[in-house]
Amino acid sequence: MVKEIIINASATQTRVAITEEGNLVDFFVDYPENRRMVGDIYLGRVARVLPGIKAAFIDIGMKHDAFLHFSDIGETTEQLQDMLGEDDSDVDNDDDEPGNGNSNRAQEQRYDSEKSTIPRLKKGQDILIQITKEPVNNKGVRVSSSISLPGRFCVLLPFDNKIGVSKKLSDFKERRRLRNIARSILPKNYGLIIRTVARNQTEESLKDDLKNLLDTWKDIQQTVKTEQPPSLIYQDLNTTSSVIRDLFTSDISKVFIDSRKVHKQIKGYVHLVQPGLSDKIELFRSSHSIFDSFKVEEQIKTLMGRKVSLPSGGYLIIEHTEAMVVIDVNSGRYAKSKEQELNSLKTDLEAAREICRQLRLRDIGGIIVIDFIDLEEDKNRKKIYDELRKEFRKDRAKVSVLPMSDFGLVQITRQRVRQNIMQAMKEICPSCLGTGMLTKQSHLIYDIEEWLRKYKRLAKERSLLIKCHPTVANKLKEGKIQFITKLQFKYFLRVRVVEDEMMPLGQFKFISKKSGIDLTDEVT
Repeated sequence: MVKEIIINASATQTRVAITEEGNLVDFFVDYPENRRMVGDIYLGRVARVLPGIKAAFIDIGMKHDAFLHFSDIGETTEQLQDMLGEDDSDVDNDDDEPGNGNSNRAQEQRYDSEKSTIPRLKKGQDILIQITKEPVNNKGVRVSSSISLPGRFCVLLPFDNKIGVSKKLSDFKERRRLRNIARSILPKNYGLIIRTVARNQTEESLKDDLKNLLDTWKDIQQTVKTEQPPSLIYQDLNTTSSVIRDLFTSDISKVFIDSRKVHKQIKGYVHLVQPGLSDKIELFRSSHSIFDSFKVEEQIKTLMGRKVSLPSGGYLIIEHTEAMVVIDVNSGRYAKSKEQELNSLKTDLEAAREICRQLRLRDIGGIIVIDFIDLEEDKNRKKIYDELRKEFRKDRAKVSVLPMSDFGLVQITRQRVRQNIMQAMKEICPSCLGTGMLTKQSHLIYDIEEWLRKYKRLAKERSLLIKCHPTVANKLKEGKIQFITKLQFKYFLRVRVVEDEMMPLGQFKFISKKSGIDLTDEVT
């Protein structure tokens, strides 16, 4: 299989595409103003402890406090706190949340008795944490107090004595060889996870990678002692570099890069950590766009739409809601066979494969509900379930799939680490505010008249300005006798229309002509 990594770098963004036989299977976008945060280490301060939801909120200097669930408090937290030089007696044990007095402390003690390895968190306590999930919408980042430093071949776990090998390495002899190497090179009081890319690597390569990680951890320890919370202690690689570190394996045929600067950086890094792969990195020289040349651009456009076509004529509709993502499978015009069950099964199988691909490409996480075309036979429903499970084995994110229900619904949960592509590349429409619907002009005119009718009862001022979009303004000025003129005579008010292109189509504002105060919300 021809598998390629294609990197398009510009002044405003860097895009990374991974293709298999020319088909897009993974896509990443790196923006300077929206950099990758997963893996960053912060020195934070506990802002609130809420035993009721078994979580704490950590101030790390961002707009929203970081969310630390008690289950993400690792066994090494106490050693990390000792490294900070924390003295528990100097930490304020009170919490300013209403009702969080002795009852909260009792809940904490009960929780600690159930899981004694978790230290009790206190408001004002300094804590070293690492980001595990990026912010989504109005939610802050999710963090863990278990620190890990990923390298090319292994992951260093400070204050942890565990040694693990990637489950994707199925060869028993190779797993045992790597585990023995890890035991021989690992210093005391450290843990190590051997990554998949370490397959067939020499002890010297693993030792060099471990040395770099140990040097990085020593730098972090020194930085922690000189910084005050909240502060960024360690910043992980950007998206492009992390893709090369994590996904550039021996099964990649070529890496094409259209930027000399990025090409030099990546080639230097790969030559340092795995020289045998450096020959696969090529600088793309052409007057045409690299994504157009590899026919990636046209595939990216399908990521932005809500409708995705299937080979046999069916299609998917992908809708994002606040709580979940809903996918509807439609047969379209496909009617190859007179047998409805066979038609439905073929379309559903195509949909299952495409849905798995779209979830990876768009990086959709959380709860996903799929409405497949109804199937009568249980064996056919199981085929869809088995097909989904098979396709999701290619996904690096953790995925759980439930069997199809009697209503033809399949429920999926997929690990969410960062914003999906739609959230990263799109902004909320200022006109519809993300609903995809606009108020009909006739109904908006009714709302304007209703506002004036209610305002007439208050009768504080007689001269008003109505600020609205030019399209709405034209509607108010229609007719031989303008509609706005009719309203003025009807309610004995003087109203002047002010056009504002920045106003959403479905909104208006009434402003006092005398004082300039916005009066819109005074009428309910």
